[in-house]
Amino acid sequence: MIKERELPLLPLRGILVFPYMVIHLDVGRERSMAAIEEAMLGDRIILLASQKETEIDSPTRDDMYEMGTVAEIKQLLKLPGGTMRVLVEGISRGRVLEFLEVDKLFRVRIEELPEEKVVRTPEIETLIRGMMHQFEEYAKLSKRVPVETLGTVLAVEEPGQLADIVASHLSLKVPDKQTILEAITVNIRLESLTELIMREIEILELERRIGQRVRKQMDKAQKEYYLREQMKAIQKELGDKDERQVEADEYREKVAKAKCPKEVEQKALKEIERLEKMPPSSAEGTVVRTYLDWILVLPWTKVSKDKIDLAKAEAILNEDHYGLEKIKERILEFLAIRKLTPKMKSPILCLVGPPGVGKTSLAKSISRALDRKFVRMSLGGLRDEAEIRGHRRTYIGALPGRIIQGIRTAGTRNSVFLLDEIDKMTSDFRGDPASALLEVLDPEQNSTFTDHYLELPFDLSQTLFVLTANSLHTIPRPLLDRMEVITLSGYTEDEKVNIAKRYLVPKQMEAHGLKKEVLTLDDEIMLKLVQGYTRESGVRNLERQVANLCRKIAIRWVKKEWEPHTLTVEDLESALGAPRYHFQVAAKAPEIGAVTGLAFTEVGGVVLTVEVTPLPGKGRLTLTGQLGDVMKESAQAAWTFVRAHALQLGIEEDFYDRTDLHIHVPEGATPKDGPSAGVTMATAMASAIAQRSVRSDLAMTGEITLRGNVLPIGGVKEKVLAAHRAGIKVVLLPEENRKDLEDVPENVRKVMEFHFVSRIEEVLNLALLPLAHSDEVPGTIPVPAHPIYTQGGIPASEPRPEERPVSKGTSF
Repeated sequence: MIKERELPLLPLRGILVFPYMVIHLDVGRERSMAAIEEAMLGDRIILLASQKETEIDSPTRDDMYEMGTVAEIKQLLKLPGGTMRVLVEGISRGRVLEFLEVDKLFRVRIEELPEEKVVRTPEIETLIRGMMHQFEEYAKLSKRVPVETLGTVLAVEEPGQLADIVASHLSLKVPDKQTILEAITVNIRLESLTELIMREIEILELERRIGQRVRKQMDKAQKEYYLREQMKAIQKELGDKDERQVEADEYREKVAKAKCPKEVEQKALKEIERLEKMPPSSAEGTVVRTYLDWILVLPWTKVSKDKIDLAKAEAILNEDHYGLEKIKERILEFLAIRKLTPKMKSPILCLVGPPGVGKTSLAKSISRALDRKFVRMSLGGLRDEAEIRGHRRTYIGALPGRIIQGIRTAGTRNSVFLLDEIDKMTSDFRGDPASALLEVLDPEQNSTFTDHYLELPFDLSQTLFVLTANSLHTIPRPLLDRMEVITLSGYTEDEKVNIAKRYLVPKQMEAHGLKKEVLTLDDEIMLKLVQGYTRESGVRNLERQVANLCRKIAIRWVKKEWEPHTLTVEDLESALGAPRYHFQVAAKAPEIGAVTGLAFTEVGGVVLTVEVTPLPGKGRLTLTGQLGDVMKESAQAAWTFVRAHALQLGIEEDFYDRTDLHIHVPEGATPKDGPSAGVTMATAMASAIAQRSVRSDLAMTGEITLRGNVLPIGGVKEKVLAAHRAGIKVVLLPEENRKDLEDVPENVRKVMEFHFVSRIEEVLNLALLPLAHSDEVPGTIPVPAHPIYTQGGIPASEPRPEERPVSKGTSF
């Protein structure tokens, strides 16, 4: 029978009370305690309704379910702290119709829905039996329902009451319990309850299977642990030790002593744990051991202390090498700045020069001056990118790259690392090693260089990388951009003589067992040896010839056919044979169509004569002497200039209609290329066609344009030294190369005359002799008989005010 009544409301959080259920509730909210006190003043009847959300501390009417349970307060106990504990018993269902008061307490008007007696029809009986069977299964699986409770539940006859009691013993969420509470009809209540119990049974069955599997694993692990501990105890009694455990403990001890960065230490400990679990004979265990050995041996934090003594460093550099002032100055600058700012990043030095000038040995001197470890890595022919970065550990036989291997060899992070012959690297399908070097040689990146094998960042910022190369054009531009290029030119004859006296002769005499008094070489004989038996920029071949000379003297000394004395020219030729090389010397007299030019080769500067001969023809130009494309184009430009300015050169304008020119550069077996012979060819053409001789004591170099401008060239020092060696007194250089004259040794500058030109007419004025003086060497250079150009408004036919005798001094 449904009846309406007004009751105080107690909101419940996270709990739901069914009819016939007795439970203790702890109450602490003010409105909840006010509702209980209101009920205690009356008939102790109160409505219990659950909140939809348990987090809400001050619920409103929308935060609570409409269906609740009418209950009687059986007992009230006030606890310390102002809270209450009440014992309530559920009576029947109650639906909220209206909220009458919500400020001080919740007062509601409800309709009470008492449980009516239901006839146990076959359908209801079937539902009850199915539900009870499921509940028994649930009780067995959950082990939360005592056997006594199960017996009490089975004794209940009323279907509705039975459903409520069973629901109260299930571990369900509040929304699921609310579904059962809101089911007024017994049939629906039993069906919903059966469905919920079946779902809970499935969850419990799954938990049981997972629990069994975990328990098996735990039992297995515990069994293995127990057996392992037994084995340890037995081994301890026998005096034996577990190999894997001992090995792992040794590695852990090494890690503790290594003082690695935290990231490296964590990686090492992780690998040790893997190794500890592997069988001793496992192939993967060998890989892990090798990896750990590499990690522990690398100098992650170890650095050597630099010798910041500039005077001592300078003395070491001067002791090891003669000349090379620029590189010595750069090393001293590095040391000075390192003393002021110890945290400065190390530069990347690239020493470029011809073979044998001391690039590699200079890197060793740098390490000696800094008191650092020295490592050398040759890059010649390197074509595999993995040589730089290493292979990943997935490959059989993988190892770190050559960079990390070199660091391991050095044993410190701040070694001097020589990368030799960087211009000889190549690339193929295995990768581009030059690109792999970008990270190594970039001061902004190499502080976190990562090798593929280690997979850990290694700091290379304190490593001083020194690179060597013979030429720059084969080095990739991005790689070259990261280097500080220092050019080492070839040695002069004077420098070679000094190097031989100071280093080569004492070294070879000691190597061949000759004492100082047995063999004495003075400067004159040493110069003959340099000029007649070597032709190179460096001193390697010179050292071989000195060694050859020592062997010849040694055999005579052993045979007692040699008396100690200063070596003579006859002794030199007797030991080494006739001189092999003869340097071209300046022509003895002026010639028509033959001009002395200056060229640069791998072994230094050389003097070349450009010969031009006019022939009857139709204006064709023949070029011989193995000339390259650039040199042929320079000849074409010079030919065009001469044709365009024939009138000013005193040549008939239509000469090319009946004249061919043959240009030849001697030593035809040697390939030649480059633009610096342009002015030489133009002068030779003008001389041959105008039939005017060229000064024999003059040499020139420079590129020519169609407009007659003279452009700068390279290799000034080597070319000037070659001219000096050939006996040339006057050298013509482009105006823009004036600054390069500083590189020429002072003793050479003092005995030669230099003219800096920017126009071809200046070259012709200085080089071509007038027709009246074509057969003799002039003492002065008068204005040519044929007009070339008028300068400064003075007609070329009049005497020039700047007539001057040939000077023996230096003209800047």
